[in-house]
Amino acid sequence: MKLRATYAATAAAALTLGLGLTACGGSSGGSSASDAVCTLPDSGPTVKIGIKFDQPGLGLKDGDKYTGFDVDVARCVAAELGYSKINFIESPSPQREKMLQAGTVKMIVATYSITDERRKEVSFAGPYFVAGQSLLVGKDSDINGVKDLTGKKVCSVTGSTSVDNLKEQAPKLVPQKYDTYSACAEALASGSIDAMTTDDAILAGYANQEQYKDKFKLVGGTFSEENYGIGLKNNAADCQKVADAIKKTLDNGNWQKAVDNNLGSDYEYNKKLNPPKSPTCQA
Repeated sequence: MKLRATYAATAAAALTLGLGLTACGGSSGGSSASDAVCTLPDSGPTVKIGIKFDQPGLGLKDGDKYTGFDVDVARCVAAELGYSKINFIESPSPQREKMLQAGTVKMIVATYSITDERRKEVSFAGPYFVAGQSLLVGKDSDINGVKDLTGKKVCSVTGSTSVDNLKEQAPKLVPQKYDTYSACAEALASGSIDAMTTDDAILAGYANQEQYKDKFKLVGGTFSEENYGIGLKNNAADCQKVADAIKKTLDNGNWQKAVDNNLGSDYEYNKKLNPPKSPTCQA
């Protein structure tokens, strides 16, 4: 059952893109990583891009290194737009709209699902990936799907709609909201909660982390469509340029490389919906 409405509607701009050119201290580096899918040009302005720092396979900070599918998509889009350096800034789910509106970052590439409610405050270019909400439980759990969640403690992060979506089918679950997905994963490993819910790509990343190998399992399949977009402060012209850059990344093979390099051979994404066919600006 689809719990969240989908919003996928249907050459890259260079330095004129009005996304801001100011460098930002404290979260720089990583943009010239040797294992990145895309290489930034040698000269050009700097852009601040929000990512997650605690999502293995999607957005992960390890020392001065930034890795993940979202990170590679961000690099590819930035390269298409003519940026020569990225300052990656942590963008927790509850703060994303405020960070864009305040100019703390110019774009957010952080498993940011496009919804009508969020589009009241920010614009989106995309989708660049379509995930599906699922459940992660302990390896020996008797939870096999949403129907088994009555009375169970289910975790997601503050600012996410994942638990609220689940309550439509399992109204007697017990919501547990933490500040980060890593905190949810730790609670699941310790037995403090019974299940963790968010998009299947995020959950697969945690299940594949070394400290959680053979401790977790994905259950219940997927029961939503989550259209990941690149968030921007409301500006239709800039938004369309980012959408064009996403389209080029999809068409030139770099999107597939980013998926293969980051999400692992065990993750089976929905090939009916991916790669997305027509990323657009949704301002």
